[in-house]
Amino acid sequence: MRIGLIVGPWFTVPPEKYGGTERIVDALARALVDAGHEVLLATASDSTCPVPQLPGFGPSEPEEVGLTLSELAHVIKAYAGLQNVDIIHDHTLAGPLYRHRPPNVPVVTTIHGELAARAASLYRDMAQDTAIIAISHDQCSRVPDLRISAVIHHGLDLSTVSVGSGDGGYACFVGRMCPDKGLLEAVAVARKAGVPLRIAAKMHAKDEQDYFRDVVQPVLGPQEEFVGELSDPEKFELMGGAIALINPIQWHEPFGLVMIEAMATGTPVVATPIGAAPEIVRHGVTGFLGGTDELAGYVDRVHELSRADCRRSIDEYFNSGRMATDHLKVYSKVIEQFKDKGLPADHKLQDNQRQAPIHL
Repeated sequence: MRIGLIVGPWFTVPPEKYGGTERIVDALARALVDAGHEVLLATASDSTCPVPQLPGFGPSEPEEVGLTLSELAHVIKAYAGLQNVDIIHDHTLAGPLYRHRPPNVPVVTTIHGELAARAASLYRDMAQDTAIIAISHDQCSRVPDLRISAVIHHGLDLSTVSVGSGDGGYACFVGRMCPDKGLLEAVAVARKAGVPLRIAAKMHAKDEQDYFRDVVQPVLGPQEEFVGELSDPEKFELMGGAIALINPIQWHEPFGLVMIEAMATGTPVVATPIGAAPEIVRHGVTGFLGGTDELAGYVDRVHELSRADCRRSIDEYFNSGRMATDHLKVYSKVIEQFKDKGLPADHKLQDNQRQAPIHL
């Protein structure tokens, strides 16, 4: 199968530090190639993912993250270059709404963000001619009338993650510097449990910097250490040395990649049961789930859990090979249905026409 993958212009694949979507696309691209398929990746030119890349793109533009003009210019060029693939898997928001997609190539997209009301409206429109993949059951349950082709949990390339000893004597928090991630709650939990907390967080945007300066920094004490934003090797070292990842998420996070990253290093997760957390953490086996006021007691109990069980859970359920297999099943069904619509290879749609709807 010839598979075109599109990711936005703002971060490299894989990302140097921040970039959950780009990290997943990197793992997926590698796993698809390992499974014997051809992959052509439309991404920033300074990406290092070891699969063939569509030429003609500029370097990553993190300073323009979220800018509509840069994303539109990127996806237009991507679709123009992906005329000869069997299927396109688009990981942008703008791309599946582009009116001049190759008429003979079916498109799949993944919802990487929250399905808030405005986003749900866009995805309903996409669903008219695009197969949609959700990343958790909780994510798609928020909009039950949206047609979802599959729920596919994220997976990791475990060859890049070693199991740590967990003997660092600290707990860790890894996330973005914002209230939704629950950093203040993590500080309170660690203090109540009497455990030092090491904090790794992305803090580029002005609102993130303001939140740290005005809200977080004033409450940090000698038991908390802010280590900044880490590369993957640094992050896995931090996680592997921790007794637990404290993840008291305060919003319905669609997945929560840091949880499977921590468990891949053998580190249990102590988290609030919000969003996709119950789909990831097995309570009493790979971590504990509870209200914020319960989490300190669970930090005291992480020594009861097996680090080998944490890693085994990722080996079995959240590895990149399983993720690729699940995607290939969707790709095959979409391609088969697209062909069944009777669209001949030389058919050209008018500018005001859309591809036939995809229903799985």
